Amino acid sequence: MASMPFPGSSIFRSPQLTSKTSFLIRCNNLSESLKCKGNETVGGDSNGRAVAAAALPSFLTAPNLFLDRIAVPKSDTRLRIFSGTANPSLSQEIACYMGLELGKIKIKRFADGEIYVQLQESVRGCDVYLVQPTCPPANENLMELLIMIDACRRASAKNITAVIPYFGYARADRKTQGRESIAAKLVANLITEAGADRVLACDLHSGQSMGYFDIPVDHVHGQPVILDYLASKTTCSDDLVVVSPDVGGVARARAFAKKLSDAPLAIVDKRRHGHNVSEVMNLIGDVRGKVAVMVDDMIDTAGTIANGAALLHQEGAREVYACTTHAVFSPPAIERLSSGLFQEVIITNTIPVAEQNYFPQLTVLSVANLLGETIWRVHDDCAGGFEPYSSLGID
Repeated sequence: MASMPFPGSSIFRSPQLTSKTSFLIRCNNLSESLKCKGNETVGGDSNGRAVAAAALPSFLTAPNLFLDRIAVPKSDTRLRIFSGTANPSLSQEIACYMGLELGKIKIKRFADGEIYVQLQESVRGCDVYLVQPTCPPANENLMELLIMIDACRRASAKNITAVIPYFGYARADRKTQGRESIAAKLVANLITEAGADRVLACDLHSGQSMGYFDIPVDHVHGQPVILDYLASKTTCSDDLVVVSPDVGGVARARAFAKKLSDAPLAIVDKRRHGHNVSEVMNLIGDVRGKVAVMVDDMIDTAGTIANGAALLHQEGAREVYACTTHAVFSPPAIERLSSGLFQEVIITNTIPVAEQNYFPQLTVLSVANLLGETIWRVHDDCAGGFEPYSSLGID
């Protein structure tokens, strides 16, 4: 029975930055492997403050790395990256990976709540990337993104790409009842009309959301980062089972299981009685005595995944892991996730995690290298000539 490496890149936990903090901070050596799990942090910056950064995932550190084989102008003055206030720490990591500095931008809010944006440097003729997830507060962050796009358009930027690690309103992608809105399409129209030329998104809730945009969409999957981390765990491949917490996530879980040593698949059948309320009914598949890896694109109130984990334990699962890209963590998610149901909860930093929301079982991985590499390839118009996009999990 061969022992399968069970995902291995370093864990990321960055101090949370506020809108008042300068985005231009000194980059540390990202090749140093630093880890943080729960409340443990290893490493420090030039001022002695404890920080942690993600080492390059294995798929980006291969000897034949794309950037090592072609001349990439790291000092390209035509490429500019600006950060909104939603997740400045992720923006800084992306800039560090790319060897660039974040562009200077002034963002403030007036007393009545209106948002003011002014670019502090010229972007005329530049390829501009605006990093801003539309995470909670979704409406404020979305409006801020729209105003940033408009500011760049009026400053004569050549191309404007909205880098949206977490796309809010993605769950409102269809009508399930009469007289409902399709907010995902509305938000896509707003971003397009504001002046964006391209969108770079990470793990959209549903693939059809890409079709709502009338501009190109690069869809990046966070699976390679999570799989790389799981590869550091030594668990017998025969003991693994990948579990979809609902029927709608079967395709995602099946793709994940195929890359995880072609592990078997189980499905939790649930019946939803209202928004953010779910009830688990039964389990399809065998998990007795196995290590169950639950896979979903996001955790909001954690009702679905917690109820599923409880059912897995009832059915005899030895351990339960939760893996997700987007940690929305609306109350009472933290109480449910830290209740002892999960051996480990693995998320990425597409959404910043508030300091009070950390708990011992939480592991945060960074997608900065993945997004940074994607930005380089989009900027250089290199999709598959040297190395296929599939190596990064990009649609």
